[in-house]
Amino acid sequence: MAQPVQDEIPEPDRVEGAPHPRCTTGLFGHDRAEADFLSAHASGRLHHGWLITGPLGVGKATLAWRIARFLLAQPPEQGLFAPPPPPSLDVPADHPVAHRVAALSDPGLFLLRRAWDQKDKKLKTQITVDEVRRMKAFFSLTAADGGRRVAIVDPADEMNPNAANALLKLLEEPPAGATLLLVCHQPARLLPTIRSRCRELRLGTLGPADMARALDAAGVEVTDPTAMAELAGGSAGEAIRIANLDGLKLYRALVTLLSGIPNLDRPRLLALADSAAGKGAEPQFVLMLSLIDLFLARLARAGTLRITPPEAAPGEAALFARLAPDAQAARGWADLAQTLGNRARRGRAVNLDPAALLMDMVLRIDETAALLASR
Repeated sequence: MAQPVQDEIPEPDRVEGAPHPRCTTGLFGHDRAEADFLSAHASGRLHHGWLITGPLGVGKATLAWRIARFLLAQPPEQGLFAPPPPPSLDVPADHPVAHRVAALSDPGLFLLRRAWDQKDKKLKTQITVDEVRRMKAFFSLTAADGGRRVAIVDPADEMNPNAANALLKLLEEPPAGATLLLVCHQPARLLPTIRSRCRELRLGTLGPADMARALDAAGVEVTDPTAMAELAGGSAGEAIRIANLDGLKLYRALVTLLSGIPNLDRPRLLALADSAAGKGAEPQFVLMLSLIDLFLARLARAGTLRITPPEAAPGEAALFARLAPDAQAARGWADLAQTLGNRARRGRAVNLDPAALLMDMVLRIDETAALLASR
C-alpha cells in the first residue's frame, strides 16, 4: 500500500489559511514573555522545561518556534570569551538553522504532535505514548552543536494519560542540554507534576494594533482590526479563521438582523440562514453558531458590567443598550446563551438541518427580546 506523501499529511498544529508557526518569524504583543526567557538564558541557568500558556491562537506556538531557532542557533559555550547575551530571540532568515527548522530537518529539533494514523488514514485524536517514546529515543542520541537539543510539544493538552506520564519521567530526569517547550491551551488539563516541573511563560490576548500586525505578517487582509480583535477575542488564529470565512460580514449581517427584534424581519432571517447553511457551507455554519454565541455573551456582559465594548459591527452598541439595559435583562440573555449552546450541540449531534437550526436559534432570541421588553 502506498505511503502518503509527507506534504499531503495535514499538520494538526497549523491554522488553515496561515503559515505554520515554524515559518512565522515575527511575534507581536508578547515582549514580556520573550524578555523573561532571554533573562533566564542570559543567567546561564536555563530551565529544561518551559510551559507556554495562554488562549488558543495568540502566538504560543510561534514563540516556541522562535525559542527553538534561537537556542539551536546559539554558538557553543565559550567561557570568558563568550559574546554578550543576545538582545532578542531573532534569528536571521538566511541563517542555516532557520532553513533547517522550516524544513523540519534540524538534527537538534524534535516536534511532538498528533501523528498520522496510516491504518485509518487520518490524524490521531491524541498524542500517544509511542510518540513520546520516539522523543525519548531522540534525546538518547549523541547530540551535535555543543549538545543542545530542543523538543516542542504542541499542544501538550492533547497527550493521553500514558503519554503524559512518559513525558513526566523525561522532565524529572532531563537529558543534558535538553530544552522542552510545551505549548498548552488549558494548563489545568495537564498533570500537576508536569506543571510544577516547568517554568511558565503566559501569553495574553492581542489588542487591535498587535492583531493588525500579526494578521499582516500572516498575509491576511483585515479592514477593521478593532472589530476583528473583538470578534476573535484577541486571538490571531481565530481572526484568521474568521477572515477566511468572511466572518466580519456575517456578524454585521447578524447584528443588522437582530436590530429589528422583537419585530424580526423573517425574509432577512431566511436569507441569512441560507447563506450560512447552504451546500458546502459547513465552515460558515459552524462560524455562525459561534457568532450567535459570541453576540449573546457580549450582550450579557455589556448589561452586567454596564460597559459597552468596542463595536464589532455598526449599531452594536445601541442594540446592546436597548436589549440589556440592566442586570436582570443580562441574566436573561446569559441563560439563553447557555440554552442555545446546548441546543446547537444537540442539533449538530443528530444532524438537524443547519438552516432550520439557525432559524430556530434566532427566533428564540426574538422571543426572549419580546419577553424581556414586557417586564
